[in-house]
Amino acid sequence: MAESLLGPTSWKILPFYFPRSPSTPASSSSPSMASFPSHHHQCRCSSNPNPNHPQPSLLVFSGGTAFNGVAEELKNFTTRVAHVLPVSDDGGSTAEIVRVLGGPAVGDIRSRCLRLSDHSTAEAQAVRELLGHRLPLDPQRAKSEWYSIVEGDHSLWIGVSKPYRETIRAFLAYFQNQIVRRSDESFCFSNGSIGNFFFAGARIFFQSLDAAIFLFSRVSEIPSDSLVLPVISTNDRLTLGCELWDGTIIRGQNEISHPTSGSMDPIKKESSSTPALPSRIKRVFYMSSEGKNLLHEVFPTANPAVLEQLNNLDCIVYAMGSLFTSICPSLVLLGIGETISSRSCLKVLMLNGTHDRETSGFSASCFVTAITDALNRTYGDPCNRLQNLPRQYINTLLVPRDGEIPIDKDHLASQGIYEVIVVDSIRDPKVGIIYDLKSLIQALADLLSSYLKSQVAKV
Repeated sequence: MAESLLGPTSWKILPFYFPRSPSTPASSSSPSMASFPSHHHQCRCSSNPNPNHPQPSLLVFSGGTAFNGVAEELKNFTTRVAHVLPVSDDGGSTAEIVRVLGGPAVGDIRSRCLRLSDHSTAEAQAVRELLGHRLPLDPQRAKSEWYSIVEGDHSLWIGVSKPYRETIRAFLAYFQNQIVRRSDESFCFSNGSIGNFFFAGARIFFQSLDAAIFLFSRVSEIPSDSLVLPVISTNDRLTLGCELWDGTIIRGQNEISHPTSGSMDPIKKESSSTPALPSRIKRVFYMSSEGKNLLHEVFPTANPAVLEQLNNLDCIVYAMGSLFTSICPSLVLLGIGETISSRSCLKVLMLNGTHDRETSGFSASCFVTAITDALNRTYGDPCNRLQNLPRQYINTLLVPRDGEIPIDKDHLASQGIYEVIVVDSIRDPKVGIIYDLKSLIQALADLLSSYLKSQVAKV
């Protein structure tokens, strides 16, 4: 159930063929596309029972955790969703891959791909369990299990047919080959994600993050009109930085949101498990050591595919999650604010149900201000600043019932935001108040239905 708080107011599929990387000799450790299941050479398309009324199209800015459950439920409403994800995650096995092999972080992308993957058949479920598996925390046990998987005799392979098995194993073996070649770096498999290893192997083989995502999407059978897009299409290693209002600079996504002191243990995301920041966050930005010995600020461009999708949709969603380390990293890039402000579509902020380390003391209008500042690049390079108003970026708020974040109506109204809709919630014992998924999807569906009817009326 949802109620108003403030009152009324193509993806083109190409044939499945990937040429051998010119720098990669043919060998038993190099993936061979000849082993890929033949029925994937032409991707299946989701059927629409009523082609005169196509499914609504959405673009969602999110991270790899908080929105995952919503993403799975959202498929029951529409599969025409572009999921835009940052490539700056530096925790767990993702950090170990980046440390040894370089490149962008793939953890959030892998996580979303798995949530969108098919699990309607026994084999699809087996593939999903394999790619979603994590190795033990103990380094020796983890290494032993990894070899059992890559050699093909682990029980996780049960239910995976030979064509799938040969394809997946080929990229896992290629990942292993890349680690062995870097003998000066000792790779730790502790808590390692098999999906991350597969993804990293594919990215290095193709020398393309986009190609790796395409391969992963087909292997895990994501609906063909659902897209998983890195906000930056790069093979470089990027580090997220933030500047606090007291002038402090923090380097690394995990150091900003969930400091772990280098531990490989699973990250505990409860707000009570992390110390408070000494000051509020002023801005986030990207850093790189490419071409120099020391980390320095860089200004990467947004993935052109993201900008293209922003121009062809019905609704933009800023999802719940870590505001400054999951959402804002996708908003500060050149072209994002310009494109969003030019659109007259629905622009929905899904407000968090609880405070976290990044947003302690925030009200609803503070979230709106942070998103506006990120899209305007208010505190970045003066040459790249915009001066758009909050209402040009957000026109609707969804808030969970009984959430911790104060809804300051007057401040929201001064920002030009009048449509605030309360959605039923539940209390999660680990993270507190969260949205009831079915109620959240229904609220989104009702909003889109009203918006699309209004668009038809204008015509």
